[in-house]
Amino acid sequence: MTNDDVNRVFDRMNRRSFLAGAGAAGATALAGCSSGGDSTPTDSSGDGNTDSTPTSQPGASPSNTLNLAQVKSPIEFDPIILNDVPSDQVAIQMFEGLYTYDSGTGIVPELATGEPTVSEDGTTYEVTMTTDATFHNGEPVTPEDVKYSFEAPVAEDTENASTFNMIDTIEISGEDTLTFNLKYPYGPFMNTLAAGRIVPKEYRENNKKAFNTSAPIGSGPFKFDSWQEGSYVDLLRYEDYWGEPMANLEKIHFTPVTEATTRVTTLRNGENDVIEQIPPKLYSTVRNIEDASIDEVPGIGYFYLAFNCKEGPTSDPKVREAIDYCVNMDEAVSNYVEPTGIRQYSPFPASITKEWGFPIDEWKQIPHDKNIEEAKALFDEAGVPTDYSWKIIVPPDDKREQIGISVGNGLKEAGFRNVSVQRLDWGAFLEKYKTGNESDYNMYTLGWSGTPDPDAFTYYMFGRTKDTLGVTNGSYYGANSERGKQAAKKIVQARESADRAERKQLYTEAVTTILEDRAHLPAYNLKNSFGVKNYVNDFMSHPVDSFHITTGHNNVSVDK
Repeated sequence: MTNDDVNRVFDRMNRRSFLAGAGAAGATALAGCSSGGDSTPTDSSGDGNTDSTPTSQPGASPSNTLNLAQVKSPIEFDPIILNDVPSDQVAIQMFEGLYTYDSGTGIVPELATGEPTVSEDGTTYEVTMTTDATFHNGEPVTPEDVKYSFEAPVAEDTENASTFNMIDTIEISGEDTLTFNLKYPYGPFMNTLAAGRIVPKEYRENNKKAFNTSAPIGSGPFKFDSWQEGSYVDLLRYEDYWGEPMANLEKIHFTPVTEATTRVTTLRNGENDVIEQIPPKLYSTVRNIEDASIDEVPGIGYFYLAFNCKEGPTSDPKVREAIDYCVNMDEAVSNYVEPTGIRQYSPFPASITKEWGFPIDEWKQIPHDKNIEEAKALFDEAGVPTDYSWKIIVPPDDKREQIGISVGNGLKEAGFRNVSVQRLDWGAFLEKYKTGNESDYNMYTLGWSGTPDPDAFTYYMFGRTKDTLGVTNGSYYGANSERGKQAAKKIVQARESADRAERKQLYTEAVTTILEDRAHLPAYNLKNSFGVKNYVNDFMSHPVDSFHITTGHNNVSVDK
């Protein structure tokens, strides 16, 4: 290694701390969702190798292999289009961005060489990137690849388009500089810069389907080996990785284990070294495993009950308030979510509320205690007959189902005879929750994960733009309400401002209105929790990325 090589490595390692506390990055997604879209990739076990390293057999266990049990199976790997947590957990090991996370929610360079230069009006970001990075096929990572990776989600009209649609143009200067010109001064743009994971333009364009399911290649410390949907994913250490550190692990073997008790059993017997998502009733079980422990951190997420504000009785704010009187959300979260999660009183996770100084004490006073008599009075005033057929839809998740059941039980106590809580598989749920049709739902429970910025927890769920209504916003809040329209307008104004004080005021006003009008009933936020065997070293749960394997601040190894 030459002196120049040593200096480049040293500089890269030190760059990782410069943006600590600036906010995190990552694609927003339906929290806990196993499918982010309508496509259903066929099963694939193609090797996807791009060099001479032999393909491992499914389930093979070379030394220093990490066996990790996911809750759901990944369904695709192309970061341009993927929009679900299990797929992202795998993809993030293969693909890199200009920026990434530190051990918390700070933003640090990855392919970038330092902090971007930002224009005074906040509409231009100039980024210099390394010229050392290479993809797993040996080809260099170029500014053209970066430009393509940020433009493709919008150009291809993917579900990730709204994460990048504030970009107007991207200009390339020389071999290492890109200038991002924005349509407006977008405050959280550092999050967007970190959300974009870089793919090889020509390679992906040659066969997008293969790139998504059988031969994805990135520039990260692990490369794709093989996959069978619903069975396993194998990643191997990329021996010619351009950066630092080189992965300690030789292989990561991901296995979906959907049933929670079975997942815990595989941790106990050593079949898996790490398991994710420990349900509340199994916390004590995992804690009692002698050679394992729980590693957890509060996620950047939000779980809630949403109302159909477009059609049916729940379009009336009086009815929504009556339903608030039908349930004690504190009690429901205590019974069905803790200790795996914590009560949340606004769309913002606690870390955002604290950092921005939002009036959480005021917001905590908005939800009602359970009072069936008050609920009955409001239902009578709104003219809702007791034979009305209520429909609450929930995804295949026990915690969210129990929130729906708690609301349904309260409606029955209020005198309604026809109350249905329908647990749907993800495909059916994702088709229904955003139609706005009374025949499909009056209420639904859902979750959202995003970046540590207020925009990620307002625009997508309460926005009234063409890329949110019926796309990510299934409540249609504002359809029958001038207050709702004004709140949505303030959210867009905040999105298009680089002035933090102005943004805070707009978000405070908008969210206060949203909570008072009960477009949602906020419920809880989950911890990213993992059962980890004691022989696994340096595993790190992460608030946004779920977990970190090989980064500038940790490097997992297995010492059985």
